This record gives sequence, structure tokens and C-alpha cells, in this order.
Amino acid sequence: MPVDYMARRFHHKTLLKCFFPLLILISFVIVLLVDNFTPAIAQLPRQEIRGVWMTNNDFDTLKHRDKVQDAVKQLRQLNFNTIYPVVWNSGYVMYPSAVAQRTGIQPFVLRGADGHDILADLIAQAHRQGLLVIPWFEFGFMAPPTSELALNHPDWFTQKRDGSQTSISAAGEVMWLNPFHPEVQQFISNLVLEIVSQYDADGIQFDDHMSLPYEFGYDKYTVDLYTQETKNNPPTNPQDQAWMRWRADKITAFMVKLNQAVKAVKPQAIFSVSPNYYDFAYKFQLQDWLAWMRLNIVDELIVQIYRPNLQSFIAKMSRPEIQEAQQMIPTGVGIMTGLQNNRVPMQQIKSQVRAAQERGLGVAFFYYKSLWDDAPEPLPARQAAFQSFFPAPAFRSAME
Repeated sequence: MPVDYMARRFHHKTLLKCFFPLLILISFVIVLLVDNFTPAIAQLPRQEIRGVWMTNNDFDTLKHRDKVQDAVKQLRQLNFNTIYPVVWNSGYVMYPSAVAQRTGIQPFVLRGADGHDILADLIAQAHRQGLLVIPWFEFGFMAPPTSELALNHPDWFTQKRDGSQTSISAAGEVMWLNPFHPEVQQFISNLVLEIVSQYDADGIQFDDHMSLPYEFGYDKYTVDLYTQETKNNPPTNPQDQAWMRWRADKITAFMVKLNQAVKAVKPQAIFSVSPNYYDFAYKFQLQDWLAWMRLNIVDELIVQIYRPNLQSFIAKMSRPEIQEAQQMIPTGVGIMTGLQNNRVPMQQIKSQVRAAQERGLGVAFFYYKSLWDDAPEPLPARQAAFQSFFPAPAFRSAME
């Protein structure tokens, strides 16, 4: 065998011995990198929610252009990034609505002090300040018995097993639209799509009233539908598990259709949900928002946790379903800043905001006027406290 061949073979074996450990190391590193690789989109930071609801009690602000200008400027300076203005309350809409007029539920058009469109003005002014505006469909399936909606469309409302049609809520005595009735579903969809299509809004929000108290569902239409689908009459016990699941699933199916309709009109719209904590929402309101989230129809979740006790607040905020949501979508908690007859001290608000932020959650405050007007502390002290919550800006964007 030639000497040069032996030399080359010896040289190759020597190189292999030298580089073999290095090759092993490189292979190990590559395996680690591949194993830990996740798509870049999953590594993007969640958009932090810093929001406030504007309610009927804020109408004196909303109806004046100059007051809206001052309000959004102040919110921007305090580094808020989202406004949730009410657009559906007590069976009436808060904007000029062809749907409301056509349906015969509203004999008036709610406008601003100079005859302007309140919602359009708020959106335009908020956008100039870099704030998102997500109209809030506050009353959901709920309406007062004295509203034109209830008086003109009695067949749209459901009832309890004893035939009664009202319940007592935070808004007083209310009736409940039948979420299983196709005409009701079309009516609600038309209102929502009217807002999404005609305004430069960044989304639409539904809260704990996009639901049905578990006692309801014994109207003729729903009884017939349940009997047709299950070959059984509805159980006499409204808390029967199968009966509750059937109704909750029907509401979920409607929300899926509503989400699809919204996205067809405006794909980037934020489909926001602000329910009660899950255990309460499902057991008492047939609102299976956890299923909604897992079906990928929720773009943003804000769980209402309106309670003064900090330990109870933290316990509800630490629930596994909220932690699950945090891994998927922008998630926050609703914090009570006061009511007209119940002013909330800043120390309570501070402790709750701090607890939420420590857990990586955003916050939305209920409601605008109680941030610093209906408050126990002087205005400068309240505003300074809110400034401390958000020391730097956190801009948000609609869905990409």
C-alpha cells in the first residue's frame, strides 16, 4: 500500500478525533434550539389593557365636544390606552341607529349638545390621542319591562318556569331577550354590525349581560326547541346539568356566529368580553366564556372583580381560567373605582391595581366619572395616583 495513502488516512483519522467532540457539541446545541423554538408571534408581549368604561352617568361629558376633548387628553396624559363607551343600555342605543328605528324600539335619536353623533366624536377625538375605542354593548340580552323593546316585541322575551318574566339586577327590574330565538339573534347581530360597519371603532365589547339567568328558558319557543332536539321536556329543575349545558351551548353557538359576522365586516376588530368570574358566570348566567375563549372567538378578556376585600379580589384574579387566558390573549380585570352612592377610597384601588399588575394583568376601571369626580379624595390626589399606576405609555393597536 502506498505511503502517501497511509499518511492521508492517518491524517483524516486524526482530524476526526479532534473534531468529533466539537460535532457532538454542535449537534446538542441544535437539538436544544429546535426543541425550544416557538413561532415569533408567540413571543410578542401581550398588549397591556389600561382601560375605563364610560357609562350613562358620563353622558354630561360625552354630549359635549369640549368635555370629550378634555377627557381624552387627560386619559392620554395619564397613559390610559382604551375607552369602552356604552352604546346599548336599557333597550336603547346611544347613537343614530337605522336598526333601532326600523325595529320600532326607539322613538328618539340620542345626540350631543350641538346635534352631533356622540360616538363618532368620541372615536375621532380618542384616536387623535392614540387611544382605542371599543364600544360597550352593556345590556346584552337585558331590557327593562317599560322599554319600547319589551312593549313592542313581547314574543322576543323568555320566562321562568312559573311564567314570570322579570328578575332584579343592578339596573333594577329587567326582562331577558330569548337568546335562542332567531329573530332576537338577528336583531342583536344587526345592532352590533351597524356599529362595527358604520364607525371607526376598534372593536366591540360584551359583558356579563350577554347571558341568561339560569331560571329562564321556559318560554314556548325554547321548550319546543329543546323537546324537538332532545325528545324530552325541559327539566323542572332549572339547575339540571344537562338543561344548563344545552342552554349555555346555544348561547356559545350564537356568539361564534356573531364573532364570524363581525370579523367578516372588520377582520381587525377586537372582540372583547368582560364577564363575571367563570364559576359564577356559568352557574348563574349560563355564560360559558371559557368555551368562547377556547374556540378562539375572544380577542380580549376583562373579568369583572368588583369587591372591596383584597384577599377575595386576589383569589378570584388567580383562578386557573384567567391564567389560561393570559397565555392566549390580552387579559385584565375590572376594578371598581366608585358608584354615585358608594365612593371607593384610593387606597383600595391602589392595592387592587398593584395586585393585578404583579400578576401581569391589565386593568379597566368602572367608571370614568368615579375616577376623580365622584371620589372621596381631592381631584389632584386622585389624578396623581392614577399617574403612578401607569408611569410610561403603553400604546395598543387593533387586531392585525
